[in-house]
Amino acid sequence: MDLTDESGEIRATAFKEQCDKFYDMIEPGKVYFFSRCQLKPANKKFSNLNNDYEMTFTNETQVVPCQSEDGSIPQVKFNFVPLQSLADTPPDTIVDIIGVCKSATDLQNLVARTTNRELKKREVTLVDHSLTAVQVTLWGTQAEEFDASIQPIVAIKGGRVSEYNGSKSVSLVSSSNMQLNPDMDESHKLRGWFDNYCQDNSITFNNISGRQTTDGGSGGKWMLFKEAKDANLGAGDKPDYFSVVATMLHIRSSNCLYKACPTEGCNKKVIDQNTGYYRCEKCNREFDNFKWRFLFSAQIADWTGAQWVNVFHDQAIEMLGITPDEVARKQEMDGNITECFANANFQEFVFRLRAKVETYNDESRMKMSVVTAKKPDIKDHCRRMIASIKEMAGINTDKQSVTH
Repeated sequence: MDLTDESGEIRATAFKEQCDKFYDMIEPGKVYFFSRCQLKPANKKFSNLNNDYEMTFTNETQVVPCQSEDGSIPQVKFNFVPLQSLADTPPDTIVDIIGVCKSATDLQNLVARTTNRELKKREVTLVDHSLTAVQVTLWGTQAEEFDASIQPIVAIKGGRVSEYNGSKSVSLVSSSNMQLNPDMDESHKLRGWFDNYCQDNSITFNNISGRQTTDGGSGGKWMLFKEAKDANLGAGDKPDYFSVVATMLHIRSSNCLYKACPTEGCNKKVIDQNTGYYRCEKCNREFDNFKWRFLFSAQIADWTGAQWVNVFHDQAIEMLGITPDEVARKQEMDGNITECFANANFQEFVFRLRAKVETYNDESRMKMSVVTAKKPDIKDHCRRMIASIKEMAGINTDKQSVTH
């Protein structure tokens, strides 16, 4: 639990018998006297409170309700970060955020694999002035009772940043505190901004959770190829992800297809047995058929440089507008498949890329793969350029007005 008084805030933790003893007594928003707790250095991995210490309950800890509240106890303190900054925030970081609920999924019923306990989950999309959208995961009672229809302002203290395939999201944990429509300046400013400018769905939000919102947009930090190279992306233990607007220069059409296992969900390359059967080593089975899948490399470029990237099946279909079966038929007919790729050449796409430095024969080389590729949204592109110009000019983009 997080405690606050007129001097600041501190994290307190109870275990075992102390949990049983005090769980029903202590309620959020109530005032208590705490004594005989153990003080120790704070574990900053699990807390973002402005305190170098935290308390642990002991067998001698006493908690007494304060009956004469005088109103001098301050409210929960938030240290909000813009949603835009979460794109560069390391996983497992604890953050405070505030945003408007743009949309929410229906309540989902899940079963925990380890305990077989039934869980309730809801995913909420929050947006803020930075024109950024992030997905927040609610659990249990908070997920059940959340009403997205009124599009409330959601303030979260102590949410945990998660990362999957380069996309960022925020999850509420047991120590998190969520408030709806809190009475604070940040909340009132967000409500006025959203009600005045965002009700007609003409605003495009940059979704750093990598999931398509009703407003479109794509996730990740935006970089030019030279910036990515100068930042030495992908040199760490984990891959880095970024987005770039680039033009398709060339597609290597030779060996652009491979024969894949026909089993649903298995895309492993099969081995032709030359007997009319094809063997999948992953499934340890032989099949009398296969499915064609795309896999090729392509050269793309922005104004700072060019980069070879690996393109996989789903992204290839998105860019080419044709299926691998169509390419295979064309190849069988006349062997000339160059025209199959002509429509994509010199076209501009918004690429989300995965960058990782790989070492082979003691030689390190940057390897980039396409995660998503979509036609650019001109309005979104213009807004990002305007925001970039304002940032370079030192203009506060959080206070920017949105015009139509």
